[in-house]
Amino acid sequence: MGAGFSLFHKNLSSCYGDRDLTKPGLGDLPESCVALILKNLDPVEICRFSKLNRAFRGASWADFVWESKLPPDYRLILEKILGGFPENLRKRDIFTFLSRVNSFDEGNKKAWVDKRTGGLCLCISAKGLSITGIDDRRYWSHLPNDESRFSSVAYVQQIWWFQVDGEIDFPFPAGTYSVFFRLHLGKPGKRFGWRVCDTEQVHGWNIKPVRFQLSTEDGQHSSSQCMLTEAGNWSHHHAGDFVVSKSKNSSTKIKFSMTQIDCTHTKGGLCLDSVVV
Repeated sequence: MGAGFSLFHKNLSSCYGDRDLTKPGLGDLPESCVALILKNLDPVEICRFSKLNRAFRGASWADFVWESKLPPDYRLILEKILGGFPENLRKRDIFTFLSRVNSFDEGNKKAWVDKRTGGLCLCISAKGLSITGIDDRRYWSHLPNDESRFSSVAYVQQIWWFQVDGEIDFPFPAGTYSVFFRLHLGKPGKRFGWRVCDTEQVHGWNIKPVRFQLSTEDGQHSSSQCMLTEAGNWSHHHAGDFVVSKSKNSSTKIKFSMTQIDCTHTKGGLCLDSVVV
């Protein structure tokens, strides 16, 4: 009998590697305990640990683990993006969906949740903004561009009155947010597979500064101005910050603008890609 038990133990050892089966291991932890551990990790780490064994894999689907990673207003965010709230989705499925870049408003806006921080990010294309003179091809045109999230940018050849306005009404979770205009001096393109930039039409931006403004419906306001001087690269120009209070459980409306309306000179050669929140 002793020899038989020894053979049985040897066969089990071959199935479980060199592990001593008389001692507990990670696979012996109850899923409920594992889930409590996973709750303290960020989403990327949770997915990594779910590959350890069956207990970790099962615990990684626990709703309370992912509830803590979702924005508090995730139901409102889903309804804004999808036009309704899908039923019978587990919290991990909801987080997976929100962590992808999701388009809405006819593809002119994109929203996603950062996989590590859970923070909300929003992007509004040039086509989702109100641009003075955009329909006049003497001044503006839409150019295809593979460096844009929206695959196209607005390009101004030359104009006297430069004005871009935008607004967004969105269920932002509580927190502090920053708004940026993504701009590029010069016309980016490709030649023989290499990135090139045509700066021939760049002019007027170093004479008077561009003004950026931001306001919210609850009275927050900020304003700044700067010269546009760096050609050949995409840059993010800060329009301002706003705060969403914890007590707010509905949409927040913000307005923002970029202007250079000194008509003593023309300006041109600028690409406008998007506004990023």
